Amino acid sequence: MRIKNYTLGITILAMVLVSGLGAQSGFDADRAFSYLEGQCDLGTREPNSPGAKRAIAYYQEILEPLADEMVLQSFEHDDPYDPGRKLELTNIIARFQPDKQQRVILCAHWDTRPRADRDAQRPDEPILGANDGASGVAVLLEFAQQLAQQPARIGVDLVLFDGEDYGREGDLQNYLLGSSYFVDHPLEPMAEEVVLLDMIGDAELEIRVDPVSYQSAPHLISEIWSLANELGYDQFINRYGSPMYDDHVPFIRAGIPAIDIIDFNYPNEEINYWHTHEDTPDKCSPESLEAVGNTVLTWVYRQ
Repeated sequence: MRIKNYTLGITILAMVLVSGLGAQSGFDADRAFSYLEGQCDLGTREPNSPGAKRAIAYYQEILEPLADEMVLQSFEHDDPYDPGRKLELTNIIARFQPDKQQRVILCAHWDTRPRADRDAQRPDEPILGANDGASGVAVLLEFAQQLAQQPARIGVDLVLFDGEDYGREGDLQNYLLGSSYFVDHPLEPMAEEVVLLDMIGDAELEIRVDPVSYQSAPHLISEIWSLANELGYDQFINRYGSPMYDDHVPFIRAGIPAIDIIDFNYPNEEINYWHTHEDTPDKCSPESLEAVGNTVLTWVYRQ
């Protein structure tokens, strides 16, 4: 997900005070964590795998009774590493109040990496993806529970992207497959803003500001980071991290303000479980899901 191996100078962002009452989103962190574990119980979820098929059914079972409209956006992509093979990919979209013109996309990727290329052990085998995939989706599934009970004033599209993590290292053309397809085949009315959740379950959560996001939508960064501070979550750090190449990039290229909420140092700057077999539920926590989920959902309800 990193664009380059460099870090920008530390920059303190100006804080913007957010008016209103405290958190009233109802976000259930324990249920969200059960969704994280539930996805991992399905096995690895890389494209064309049995786990991927089980995952689609799992998401449908949860989202279909809750959403006002449910869309399975299926498409094919030529496998760049196996000529003649087609990747069968599916974006899963749960829409709330789909007729509202003012709307936001809250999104994550649900696929897992087909190779543990950062692991010295079994590097050619797929990873479980507890944090890198399941954590963001778990928060979105809990959002669906809350939005069904307490609708927001704006329309909300919860989008689970497939094929984010398929490319080999350095082969950026074969990452972000689902989000790129979605941007080219949008559902109308299209959202005005996008908030991406990726790798937000880390038990040692520290979310720095992605410079790519800040360049695209500084107002979203300021609003959400300030709100997290107001709500008492110190996991949101008001300094730049490394620039991210992630599912927000296709939206930015299309002129749609989009940000990525991500903790790439998983679990810290000395150790990283990213793209290894160590990316398992025991490295994640309900408290981290709450910090992100309650902040973002409270932000939605304040729109």
